[in-house]
Amino acid sequence: MARDRGYFTDPRFVRRISADVYNLSKANWYPYNIPAIRNLGVLELHEHVTFLVGENGSGKSTLIEAIAGKVGFPAGGGTPYPYIGAAGNGGDLIDGLNVDHTVRCEGMTGFYLRAESFYNVATQVERLVEQHGERVRERVGGKSLHKVSHGESFLALIANQFDGGGLFVLDEPEAALSPNRLLVLLGLIDTLARQQRSQFIIATHSPILLAYPHATIYELSSKGIRSVEYEETEHYRITLDFLRNRDAYMTRLGIDTNVD
Repeated sequence: MARDRGYFTDPRFVRRISADVYNLSKANWYPYNIPAIRNLGVLELHEHVTFLVGENGSGKSTLIEAIAGKVGFPAGGGTPYPYIGAAGNGGDLIDGLNVDHTVRCEGMTGFYLRAESFYNVATQVERLVEQHGERVRERVGGKSLHKVSHGESFLALIANQFDGGGLFVLDEPEAALSPNRLLVLLGLIDTLARQQRSQFIIATHSPILLAYPHATIYELSSKGIRSVEYEETEHYRITLDFLRNRDAYMTRLGIDTNVD
């Protein structure tokens, strides 16, 4: 059951984001030389789920890292309070990002999940188990996150750490998950977002996750950033075309389709 969060006036933790005008004057400096950051404008976030999509280098992770840091998550991922957190370098965009959020950072629950630094989060859990006992491990499913597969540890943490009324910032969660596990994640997202008043901000390449119907999708590209429909995303179009025309893609890539 969702927790009673009396200070909510809106299910969204983050209403909108924008880049600071002063920092945008540094257009030749990273990360303001990334077109999607330079042309960010005012980005309205969905009350339940917002996806950020785009090619490698388009600024997805830069933006998601800045959002997470701005509202109080540790740079390497974890919770916004001193329980689970991993060290990280932070982002160059954090100081230059304006975030309009509806609750105090110190009143926030949630999790910042980064595929690339998840190992560090799992290691921090083990340190906390050593300091405070097995009850800490129970909060992530009862097993060592280092002693199950990457995908299993991801889902165990999500199932046990993600609860109603939270803000969840995910950076490419598909990196650890099979297609079947991505479907499980879709179900968890829907339960938490729509039934339990949580908000998700997700950077992803996964056409499975992007199919979630109750979401806003922003595509980052060399032209800037824009809202798109699911079927307009390059992830959907290329995946669908590849599945329909696999041999043609192989031929184009110079891969012999004849089986020895």
